[in-house]
Formats: sequence, C-alpha cells, structure tokens
Amino acid sequence: MTKIMRCWCVLSLAASLLGTQFVLAAEPTQTAAKSKPGMSITAQPFGKTADGQEVTLFTIQNGDLQMELINYGATIVSLKAPDKNGVLANVNAGLDDVALYEGGHPYFGATVGRYANRIAKGKFTLGGKEYSLALNNGENTLHGGDKGFSRYVWDAKEVKDADRIGVTFSRTSPDREEGYPGNLQVSVSYLLTSDNQLIMDYTATTDAATVLNLTNHCYWNLAGAGSGKVYDHQLKLEADAYLPVSDALIPTGKEATVKGTPMDFTTMKSIGQDLQATGGDPIGYDHCFVLRGQEGKLALAATVQEPKSGRVMEIYTTEPGIQLYTGNFLKGLPAEARLNQHEAFCLETQHYPDTPNQPNFPTTTLKPGEEFRSTTVHKFRVAK
Repeated sequence: MTKIMRCWCVLSLAASLLGTQFVLAAEPTQTAAKSKPGMSITAQPFGKTADGQEVTLFTIQNGDLQMELINYGATIVSLKAPDKNGVLANVNAGLDDVALYEGGHPYFGATVGRYANRIAKGKFTLGGKEYSLALNNGENTLHGGDKGFSRYVWDAKEVKDADRIGVTFSRTSPDREEGYPGNLQVSVSYLLTSDNQLIMDYTATTDAATVLNLTNHCYWNLAGAGSGKVYDHQLKLEADAYLPVSDALIPTGKEATVKGTPMDFTTMKSIGQDLQATGGDPIGYDHCFVLRGQEGKLALAATVQEPKSGRVMEIYTTEPGIQLYTGNFLKGLPAEARLNQHEAFCLETQHYPDTPNQPNFPTTTLKPGEEFRSTTVHKFRVAK
C-alpha cells in the first residue's frame, strides 16, 4: 500500500464484521443494566484553559456503552462498558479537570497529530526541502511536537444519526505549526453505535504537501481504570511482523518476524507473559506491529480479553500498523491519573513511526487535492 488516501468502508463493512451483541448474564446483579438504555447526548461546562477558552464535556449513551468527551485535545475522558454480569466500569484512563490536561499528561485519550509517534531528529525532507520540527522527545519529535493536536481546543459538533451518536471535532492546523508545512483542515468523529461499537473516523485535506499520521491515545484497562497491572489481559494481534527500534525507539527501517520473540501475539497470550523479556529502559512494549495484509480496508487488528470481568475489546482499522504501549513511563503522578507503570495499555492504530525518513514504509504524504481518510472501530462485548 503506497497511498495515504483511504476508501471509507465502515458503513458497508461494520454490519458484517462487527455485528456481535453483548451476552449478558441471565441473572444480573442489582447494579447491572437490565435493558439497553436509549441514545442520548448532553453537554456541560468542563472549565476553562489557562488562557480563558471554554472546554465542554459531552456525555454520550448508546447501546450498553457510556462515553465522555471534551473538546480540549478532542479527547475521550472515559468509556464505560459492562462486565459479564452487566456491571458498568470505566475502562479508559482520564483526568478530572482542564488544568491536569494542560499540565503535560501522557496523551490520555487524546487525538494525536500532526504526526503520531516519532520522527527521528525532528527532521524530514519533502519535495526536495528539509523541514525542522520541535524536539520534545530527546533528540526526536513525538506526537506532533511541543504543542500537538492534543493541546488545542477544537470546534465541536454533535452528531446523532439513526444508530450512531457522538461528536465531530475539527480544527485548522496552520502552515508551519510545529514546523509542518501546509494549512491542514482536520476532523475526527467519535461515535457510539447501538450495537456497542466506538467508531473513530478521521478526515483531512491540505493546501500544500505535508506528512500526516493521526491516532487516538486511549489508555485501556478492561478490569477498570485504576484497578492495577494489565499483565493478565489476554492479547492477540493480527501481525506476523513488527518494527525493531533503536534505544531511542526509532525504527531501524526493516521488518522482523515476531515468531520466537516476545513480540509474538499471533495467538492469545497474556500481556505480562513475555513483557520482562522485551528489554528496554524502562521495560515494556512500545513497538509498532505490521498488520497482516492491510490494504486500507477495515480489518481486524487486535483482540483483548480481561479474564475476571469477561470484557472483550476487538479493534478493526484501515491503518497498516498498531502500536502496543504498556504504560512503561507511568509514575503515579496526578497528571497520570495516579497510574503506575504497566497499569494501562495503548493500542494505537497508525502509520509507521518515522515514515517520512523511511522510504520503504507506506507513505504518509498528503498532497493538495487528496483527502486523508482513516477509520478505527472498537467493538466491545463479553466472553461467552
């Protein structure tokens, strides 16, 4: 695949790929939902940024799921899903106020751009011209730079269709913002469906050639946010290869087989089984996996199951890669929701890190007249 443009196929494929419903316990506990609540969305103030911009909290209900969003960083604050007894719990780490989000949080639930993941040395060449970016990760650029998409207040518009409800966030990223060329018009929709899916749909256009890599950075714990280590979560990735990285977490430019390595998630295994064998400082997974046969169509990328709660999350995407990160740098700080190392994990669907400097990787170049489209769907259910 050499094109960044996508055919948005979620409407035609979601029904066939993602139609499984929750299987609830026959005799739910007193706190369990006995029937699916109706579709609803409400908006209320969430505070103001340090420079006086108002931030809005959107609370969305559809199917068995409840979600909270804010327009600061186009961020998912929480997502509640039922366990095998129908009991709701928040499975996504979030923060309580705007000040904490402004204070340097680790991208909890945020929309990340203009370029998700790392660009080596904060430089790339496009159209024969070299561009220099802000360095915010040692000698490299991470998740857009000093002030990436996660640190802006976005415009917001409520969406309510027959079976989907949520918010579309949009903003203009001006030419040379954080060093990137082109005025970029970008939007992301976070939608809940009546059959327990979370749809993330991204679009963008530009007036000059640029590079673009968008993702969402939710930190998941299917036992409930703040409930402890994620070692027992069972994970399967639709990937036979991954991208080896340097000590600075920059890809070497080559793919490597996962077979016989700690990176092998081709069959279900616990996240903690081989975590210590990954090495690194700090230890843990922070690697991009090459999704099997991905050609820009919506396809299964990952399946996660938490044994005690029975919660299952399946991730489908049009993206070629998925980054597994096990919260290696979390230190229990207030701006980290007081989570400690390995108490949450991320599965970020995206293009590969450092693609602008890696000619063998699928391109992330977006040109005038083209439209970037990308879709990721999280499907929630409980194990039978």
